[in-house]
Amino acid sequence: MSLPPTTLFAALQRGEPRALDRLIEAWLPVTVAWCGRLGGARLNREDVASDVFMVVMNRHHKVTVPEKFPSWLYSVCRNLVRRHQRKAWLRRWVPGEVPDTADPVSTARVEMSDTARWVWEVLDELPLTQREVLILCDLEGRTREEAAELLGVSSGTIKGRMRLGREKFRRLARSRGDIREAAEVG
Repeated sequence: MSLPPTTLFAALQRGEPRALDRLIEAWLPVTVAWCGRLGGARLNREDVASDVFMVVMNRHHKVTVPEKFPSWLYSVCRNLVRRHQRKAWLRRWVPGEVPDTADPVSTARVEMSDTARWVWEVLDELPLTQREVLILCDLEGRTREEAAELLGVSSGTIKGRMRLGREKFRRLARSRGDIREAAEVG
C-alpha cells in the first residue's frame, strides 16, 4: 500500500529514516514519465529524473506546505528538462567530445508502433506550454484543475493552452499527412 504524496513528503520534512527512499520509490516512475514527455525523444529522461531527485534531496526544505510537493516537483522537472535541452543544443555546436547517441528514450521509441511514434513526433513540435497541457490532460488523464495546480497557473489558462495545443496539433498532423494513409501506402 502506498502512502499519499503529502504523507511521504511530510515524513521527509520531519527527517524520518528512509523517508527519502520511499518518496523516490513512489515518485520516480511519474518523474521519469514527465521528463520523457516534456523533453521529447532527444533527451535522456533517466538522467533528468536523476537530477530532479538531487534537487529534491538538497532543496526539499524550501517547500513548507506538503500539499504543494507535487506541483513543486513538476516545476523542478520542467526546469531541468529545459536546462538539459539547452545543454544538448549547445553540445551540437561546441567542438569536442561527441555526445552518446545511444539514448534509451530513442531506443524505446523504435519499439513503438508507427502511430505512437508519429503522435510523439507531432507533440514534440508543439510549444512546451501547450505540449505539457496535452500530456497532463489528454495522455495522463488529469483534470484541468490538477494540471493547473501542477503548472502553477489558473484553470482558464489550462483551458486556453489546451485549445491552442489541440488546434496546433491538428494543423501539424494534417501537414504531415494522415498516419493511417502513410501506413497503407508504406
